[in-house]
Amino acid sequence: MRHIILPLLLLLFVVLEGVALDILPSSLIDGNLMITPHWVLMFLILITIFYDDNNSIHSIIYALIFGLLIDIAYTGILGVYMFTYGLVIYVIHGMKKLLHSNIYSTLLFGIISIIIAELIINLIYFVIGVMNSEWLDYLMVRLIPSILANSIFLALIYPLFTKKLEKWKSYRVN
Repeated sequence: MRHIILPLLLLLFVVLEGVALDILPSSLIDGNLMITPHWVLMFLILITIFYDDNNSIHSIIYALIFGLLIDIAYTGILGVYMFTYGLVIYVIHGMKKLLHSNIYSTLLFGIISIIIAELIINLIYFVIGVMNSEWLDYLMVRLIPSILANSIFLALIYPLFTKKLEKWKSYRVN
């Protein structure tokens, strides 16, 4: 049963990402800001830091699988989120050795991951001609609000899942 909990939670976050903008206050959505929820990525950060060892790659595999699932469910172009989430989690997996596992380093890794993911996704969409806004507009209208919103989400789920992930890690059979 324990083996199925993480994929089910990630699937729940995939579903909740679709309704995330309906949950937010309408004053935020009606303005010029474009907030992109990356809740799966934020939970993958927690899995990377608190569940994976230095030699296990559960979070990278989950990033590829659930990135593809996000592509299938929410985008018209397959592989963008799969590639981006896989790459971002790979980078964070390598960087996690640099800092202790606490709320501050987790938020820092979350902010870094959102910046990298958003820039890669925007660059891919820009190259294929789907997105054509100016970079400064993109920074002010989408990147900064997405960083703030996803950081708040990460700070909210941090106390809920860190102890559980560490406990599940001790039960894991490699």
